[in-house]
Amino acid sequence: MICIKDLTFSYTGSPPYLLNKINLNVKRGTYLSIIGENGSAKTTLIKLILGLLHPLKGEIRVSSKKIGYVPQFLETFNSEFPITVSELIKCHMKVLKLKDRTAMDRCLDLVGMIDFKNSLIGNLSGGQRQKIFIARALVGNPELLIFDEPSTGIDIPSQKGIYKIIRNLNRNSSITVLSVEHNLKAALENSTKICTINNGNVHLYDVDQYRKSIAFKN
Repeated sequence: MICIKDLTFSYTGSPPYLLNKINLNVKRGTYLSIIGENGSAKTTLIKLILGLLHPLKGEIRVSSKKIGYVPQFLETFNSEFPITVSELIKCHMKVLKLKDRTAMDRCLDLVGMIDFKNSLIGNLSGGQRQKIFIARALVGNPELLIFDEPSTGIDIPSQKGIYKIIRNLNRNSSITVLSVEHNLKAALENSTKICTINNGNVHLYDVDQYRKSIAFKN
């Protein structure tokens, strides 16, 4: 699904490099969590995969153009912001030039938010909004779904619901998932692979292999 070869990147175009000659292969159907310290270039890596940034050297190949992206949750809508769930998703569908009138209801139903179709975004809880943003990312029938810290700013009960949705999309709908994570517990419980970023280098682990590696360090 994703093939990265000798990828090098810095925002200045010169050393020190945030990512230094990294190689990474993500197979179709994987649920990969990317973990690392703050400033380790986790979000930079997904922006490179999305084509929002361009490598200084090396290459990135993604075998599907059907990609859904859920950015990090931000308090961008207050109670006075006059846009409904359906209006938000319709705007996104216009950008994607989608004409399937059933797509919105289907995707809202997948995340358990069909009853909130006509609600104002600003009146929803953080967890409910995140579900709406996942539904928005699903309307284009993505084969690859990319998240940037899906549980940030969301209460713990809602986090569990969010991860259940993501896990089901991966297991039951065969959507490849790439998720930048600060939530190590969620990464270990839900992922099939773990990718660590440290000092510009990446390492790929099976989940059990990573558990053993951190147990050994402790």
